Amino acid sequence: MTNLAVIYYSMTGTNFQLANWAKEAGEEAGANVKVLKIPETAPASAIEKNDAWKAHVEEAKDIPEVTLDDLEWADAIVFSVPTRYGNVPGQFKQFIDSTGGLWATGKLANKVVSAMTSAQNAHGGQEQTILQLYTTMYHWGAIIAAPGYTDPVLFEAGGNPYGTSVSVGRDGMKENVEAAVRHQAKRTVSIASALSSL
Repeated sequence: MTNLAVIYYSMTGTNFQLANWAKEAGEEAGANVKVLKIPETAPASAIEKNDAWKAHVEEAKDIPEVTLDDLEWADAIVFSVPTRYGNVPGQFKQFIDSTGGLWATGKLANKVVSAMTSAQNAHGGQEQTILQLYTTMYHWGAIIAAPGYTDPVLFEAGGNPYGTSVSVGRDGMKENVEAAVRHQAKRTVSIASALSSL
């Protein structure tokens, strides 16, 4: 059975929702799935000033924080993080920067990795964020499982071939991306499963 880690960072819940869809799809594809959150590094005072952020912290209080052991356990990883100025959030980068020991001993090589993101608007850096994340994965020696244009649902979700991305406004997600997330997660599991049989 393929071990899939769905690892997310979310301030107000968008990427948490994407992660949950990926989890469900991974389980449908026969994987053993863990949903894990990136540790929060923002000060409590900042969170307290934002009602939506505070609500999500409460909503996700029982989700375990990702550890290096989780990365070693996983055969496949789906990351879901918001866009920050065309790059990954600092919280995500801080965790990734702690993986040097695993990388140096080859324990991150051949992980099958895919990524998703969100931003306030359609040209807010989603593609660039995913590509920045994949740059680190190349250093790991990971195998990137981008969705490409492998299913029509990708076009319905906005057509990002690098990974599902969604624009988020005051009323929530602007595009319907659930089917694209599910396709991407199942594709990631199927690639990892195929590699494990070689």
